[in-house]
Amino acid sequence: MTSSLFSPLELRGVRFKNRIGVSPMCLYSCQDGLATDWHLVHLGSRAVGGAGLVITEAAAVEARGRISPADLGIWSDAQVEPLARIVRFLEEQGAVSGIQIAHAGRKASTKRPWEGGGKVDAQDGGWDDVVAASALPFGSRYPRPRELSKNELLVVKQAFVSASERAHNAGFRLLELHAAHGYLLHGFLSPLSNQRTDEYGGSFDNRVRFLLEVVREVRAVWPTDRVLAVRLSSSDWAEGGWTLDDTVALAKRLEAEGVDLIDCSSGGNVEQPKIPLAPGYQVPFAEAVKRATGLKTAAVGLITEAEQADSIIARGQSDLVFFAREELRDPYFPLHAAKQLGVDLSTLVPPQYQRAF
Repeated sequence: MTSSLFSPLELRGVRFKNRIGVSPMCLYSCQDGLATDWHLVHLGSRAVGGAGLVITEAAAVEARGRISPADLGIWSDAQVEPLARIVRFLEEQGAVSGIQIAHAGRKASTKRPWEGGGKVDAQDGGWDDVVAASALPFGSRYPRPRELSKNELLVVKQAFVSASERAHNAGFRLLELHAAHGYLLHGFLSPLSNQRTDEYGGSFDNRVRFLLEVVREVRAVWPTDRVLAVRLSSSDWAEGGWTLDDTVALAKRLEAEGVDLIDCSSGGNVEQPKIPLAPGYQVPFAEAVKRATGLKTAAVGLITEAEQADSIIARGQSDLVFFAREELRDPYFPLHAAKQLGVDLSTLVPPQYQRAF
């Protein structure tokens, strides 16, 4: 039996064996930004479980760009080999290895979720130099950031470029820039978080300028035979904020800069957004971008069933489906989905596990 979800996809010469991707999910389990055995086992088990693409959690391009003191990093050459070890294992299992690089912006220097969130104090590893598009805190429990100067924007851009070069050295074949969920790059896009009065604030053209500059410089160093993706919050779900129309307009410009894939998420830029949660509630974002551009898209958000995901691909609503919580609950979701959809498992299940399937 054929299945759209288990059909291959080729992009810039990178072949995905199926359309299932493991979304970046923060694990808050690093010291000094270094990947550990935890990351090898966590990410490796998802590759063994049959995902066509496995993306690391957000890796900070600067130490001050971490969400928490325990975030993954890619600001230092010392962080490359622990990541390369993971890449080698992922690729051995037939998964495309991906990494998301990010800067937390005004949501930096906070506690891990299981520690209650909110600002983390200096004695617990926090830092005072929290930076953002504008000096607007995300919420009452978050640090008050300072506005980045134009000269400092050059430093941040270079941090993204250097991180991209390290990702290449580690062997990743897909690089995703995190411009969603209220972090630094998203902070420039949305009028709710960007109140600058220079050429990086105000009009739509000005607010998208910084992301486009980062993409342009990253694409210049990221190899042409490797995939460049951008994660966007397609809507702030808040009055006066970033919208789907903005996302489509930006996606067209990102396509012109050499971006290959838009990972269509939403929210994260205001504390209490009004989100109409329902299965597949963000799929229309991926479909809208796909229809309006020549870009590939990834759909995310409350997608938990094999038939649901297969239908999204079959209808042409997106090119990939990314799973997060479902992959946390079941690292072998792709194998179970394949069995449910009647797909031949002989080439999907590792030989070590075949007797169980």
